[in-house]
Amino acid sequence: MGMLARAMVAGLCLAGLTAAPGLAETSSWQQRITPAAPKSKAGDSGGGAKVKSRRIEPSQVPKDSLGGKAAAGKPVATLGLSTAPVGAEGAEAAYDAFDQGRYLTALRLAAGAAQKGDPQAHTLVARIHAEGLGVPQDPGLAAQWYARGVDLGDVEAALGLGALHARGTGVKQDYVKAAELFEKAAITGHAEGAYNLGILYLAGLGKPENTRRGFQLMLYAAEKGVVAAMYDVGSLYATGTGTEANAFEAAKWIGKAANEGHPEAEVEYAVILLRDHEVTPELRAQMHRRGAELLRSAAAKGIAVAQNRLARCYLQGVGVAKDAAEAAKWHLVAKAGGVEDEVLEKAFKALPAAERQKASVAAAEWREQTFLD
Repeated sequence: MGMLARAMVAGLCLAGLTAAPGLAETSSWQQRITPAAPKSKAGDSGGGAKVKSRRIEPSQVPKDSLGGKAAAGKPVATLGLSTAPVGAEGAEAAYDAFDQGRYLTALRLAAGAAQKGDPQAHTLVARIHAEGLGVPQDPGLAAQWYARGVDLGDVEAALGLGALHARGTGVKQDYVKAAELFEKAAITGHAEGAYNLGILYLAGLGKPENTRRGFQLMLYAAEKGVVAAMYDVGSLYATGTGTEANAFEAAKWIGKAANEGHPEAEVEYAVILLRDHEVTPELRAQMHRRGAELLRSAAAKGIAVAQNRLARCYLQGVGVAKDAAEAAKWHLVAKAGGVEDEVLEKAFKALPAAERQKASVAAAEWREQTFLD
């Protein structure tokens, strides 16, 4: 397994379990294994605000986790929920309650709908347990509900259970099983299923390593709007992995991901825009302004390398007006995040003591506000 594949495996993530994502400071892979998102009555993804992802960490598999076919054979009512009658509201009302953040109500309604055989209701119950929404987080129990949803034909359940198998959470880590489940979703045209399956092909996990097939799946997902896939397709074009290297296509797809708010893509596309391209002064100024905007967006999301580069922009007046105070503030914020910069440190120390103190206070206030948010 090459360096790129190892980086990819290290970055396999399960979205929906709240934690800070591992973010690369260079053009490298940060793949995600995305779980199922329950559908609302309108057919879109439920759950409101986007959830963050986190890197896979080793975890013990609960001894009482049934998963797979074992779970499928259990009566729904024995999977840990009260299934009191819910009237005619059913799964639709459960999705409405979930979208409103009323997770316990959603759980009760979904359990009742699941008892009546609704496939998507099983997936909703599974997600609530997987993410610990209103109840203790229990991936083992979530796996059982997902497995039942898979047996009933719900594609989102296949995606969710595949994510648990890929991560080894609640069930034994099994990339072959994960690949089988992701493929089940992908063949229906499910973009996230194709994306996750593409990761496994690229890494040679659960599927024979096939970078060309992995690229094709990634490109399909990117064209269907999966933002992480847009960024990864750009990285594949940049490195010539699974396709011919193409700097234009790499910049195009990284730019698309950046415009959708992907933090790493924002940094990388900003770096592209801030280069001294041989264009007219007006266009160069426009590109520099956009680059600074992208750095500011990524910096606000806590990306230390973006904070450092934004400080450089303020110090040099690139894309923004020169501002030593702002440069000092962002330098201190980035430094607290682990990014050292001798040039910025020298500029900071050259400031009058009162300005250094002001910058220190501004940086501390920014970090405190960010933590509270």
